[in-house]
Amino acid sequence: MTSTTSAPVTLGAVVVGVDASAPAWAAALWAAEEADRRGRPLHIVHAADTDHRMLYAGVEAIQAILEAGRDLLTDTAEAVSDRYPGLIVTKELSRIDPVGGLRAAAGERGTIVVGSRGLGGFGALMLGSVGLGLAARNEVPVIVVRGELDRATTGVVTAAVHGASDLDWLMLAAAEAQARKASLRLLSVCNVLAQVGTVTTMLDSLGEVAKQQVHEVTAMAGRIGEVYPDLTVTHHVETGTSVPGILVEASKHTDLMVLGSRRHLLGLGPALGRVSHAVLHHGHCPVEIVPPEYVDTADQP
Repeated sequence: MTSTTSAPVTLGAVVVGVDASAPAWAAALWAAEEADRRGRPLHIVHAADTDHRMLYAGVEAIQAILEAGRDLLTDTAEAVSDRYPGLIVTKELSRIDPVGGLRAAAGERGTIVVGSRGLGGFGALMLGSVGLGLAARNEVPVIVVRGELDRATTGVVTAAVHGASDLDWLMLAAAEAQARKASLRLLSVCNVLAQVGTVTTMLDSLGEVAKQQVHEVTAMAGRIGEVYPDLTVTHHVETGTSVPGILVEASKHTDLMVLGSRRHLLGLGPALGRVSHAVLHHGHCPVEIVPPEYVDTADQP
């Protein structure tokens, strides 16, 4: 187990995508709180996609779309500034598609926040290829805001751990927990069905697999504790037959669920597996997807 991260991770500025939908409004308020917590600016983006719409819409329709986008950005920025008067808020009306607009706005170190579904410029978000593509193939963290905004906080950030190679992105989860003055829980699932017929068929051997998993998670918790000595880090390995089910259930008891995306076997970029898909669609709290090597390539102080 290795990690190139030897100092606390610096969380980037927050970029939120908005449209006229209720989930996007909830995402904007959540993103504002997140930016304020980080001590970072909030950049509000509305992707009008007029470059594409010009192919089939008239000039007057395009102007109406742009005007509505400007009004939406102004209203959102004013509402956010009323709640967080010290927060630096900027806004952008993008003429390109939602995924491209948010990626461009986030740059190399920003964090993208979106609602679980949307209308208008984000009409397919998290219900189709737009949202899933954003979470799966972005090079910066993406947070999908799920759950009720007014639910009681738990004081816990949960990171879904797969193995020792997760250590780098777990440093970002630790930074998220520290910014919230919360504890970090490392949750790993030993999938019994995945072991039967492959690694082992004996219950005693399954116990050995779980022990090895506990050893790895414990070691990662210790490493995180070295970098974040003031952070409370707990760890737990749960045995079950449904990894997505266990993580979705755990999301009821945490303020933020953090998962790492993975590279395709051919190195063609990060990808979302069925576990991430399930948590994104059914989680009870905001879900953050961290791309591989994001923390590894950060400019650390």
